[in-house]
Amino acid sequence: MKITQKKIDDYQIELTVEVEAAEFSKAIKQTIKTLGERISVSGFRKGKIPPKIIEAHIGKETIINEASNTLLQNSTREALSRLSLRPVTDPKADVVTNEEGREFVFKLTFTPYPQAKLGEYKNLEAEKVVEPVTDEDVDKQINAMRNHHANLIDAAAGDTIVDGDFITLDYTGTIDGEKFAGGEAKDAPLDIGSHKFIGDFEEQLIGAKVGEERTVKVTFPDEYHAKNLAGKDAEFACKINSIKHKELPELNDEFVKKITTFQTVDEYKVSIRKSMEANAERRAVEAQQQAIIDKAVDNMEVDLPPVMIENRITQIINELDARLKTQGMDIQKYMAFSGMDMDKLRENYREQAKKDVLTEIMLERVATVEKISVSEDDINMEIGMLSRMYKTPAKQLVKYLRDNGQFEAIVANILRRKTMRFIIANMAGAKPNDLAEDFKGLEASVEKTDAEEELTNKPSVQSVEDLQSRAKKVIASRAIKKDAAPAEETTEIKEN
Repeated sequence: MKITQKKIDDYQIELTVEVEAAEFSKAIKQTIKTLGERISVSGFRKGKIPPKIIEAHIGKETIINEASNTLLQNSTREALSRLSLRPVTDPKADVVTNEEGREFVFKLTFTPYPQAKLGEYKNLEAEKVVEPVTDEDVDKQINAMRNHHANLIDAAAGDTIVDGDFITLDYTGTIDGEKFAGGEAKDAPLDIGSHKFIGDFEEQLIGAKVGEERTVKVTFPDEYHAKNLAGKDAEFACKINSIKHKELPELNDEFVKKITTFQTVDEYKVSIRKSMEANAERRAVEAQQQAIIDKAVDNMEVDLPPVMIENRITQIINELDARLKTQGMDIQKYMAFSGMDMDKLRENYREQAKKDVLTEIMLERVATVEKISVSEDDINMEIGMLSRMYKTPAKQLVKYLRDNGQFEAIVANILRRKTMRFIIANMAGAKPNDLAEDFKGLEASVEKTDAEEELTNKPSVQSVEDLQSRAKKVIASRAIKKDAAPAEETTEIKEN
């Protein structure tokens, strides 16, 4: 086989593959034999039909085309393997010559996976900033708990809305006198002071009575998720339907005993502070580690093909659509609700997609350089955790993953996390106990469960190596990082 490579543009290449005439003749003979085992010809047994009869029965052109397709697929795999090329777009194949007795020649056009040059990814530094927990923060948490246990009391006739009230209202929003999608609701619930609605919408309702109508004027934020509304002035015709005052429980030892396991207010406050400080520490560690990963990406040199970003955007939107369908929506309704078309939606995800792809390329390259691999134990541990998480027998889970082509993504996910853990473990000043909770769980020794013992199809070492190789091919095209689900908004006037 002879392979010639030519660059078409900044990202696409063309391979010209020439297969010896003898190989093409061999492929034709094999095709005739294979077809002879499938067809029936009167007077002959299957598999015993002479080649000339098969050719006359099927036609020479059909045989040549069948042989060409088979040889094309096999030769494509061999050519890509020889040159260590991995297409990120489906190769476009054009057959140049497929005449018996001559070389079989075809061209492949595709965008190959980019070659990345790693920069520094060890001994990177990032500051860990832990936000202090103040007395005000603790009080706010306690007041939120009191608010959660508050009693709602119908307002007396003539009472007006005050901060903290729970109301229901009708509203109709307009911009320049025209209604807009999502700007209208009946009996919408609203906590005054929660600031769930944009701007000072809620404040403008304070002082209103049941049955009163008010016009509220607000300006949508410049960064509002519905781009057609961002930065625009709007008016909302509101009618108050009901008012309920909140009666907060008194903060005392009796209240604390009733809702917690603590005996006193002071004990409760100490517990809340410790919990908030632990969360602040966790957030600081996660932010620091993300900064380290981001620096490793920034230090890498790679010419990223735009098609990889487009593919990732498509994947993100498909995942969004799948999540929306579990909520009784779909992508079309979501776009109508948010005032976006597909072009705007794709543009919204462009930066995220670019960052995702660059991160995956960096992690894959580090995994290769540092010889980070996925073992049988890694896979069995992952399957065991997923089995317990989804309360599904491991054997059944593995079958589902394989049947749906998701098993390689599981391996890719493990490889990604192990590589991230390696980079974090090698950051400047890192200590073993500095790893985030996500990484601790992966390093813990997990006993095999009964579900894991049911794995009759545990991957062999050979299959693990094969999976790992294929996992690297999907690591940049599979969703590893879970995207945030869209806000569950009932109206367009809630903040994004």
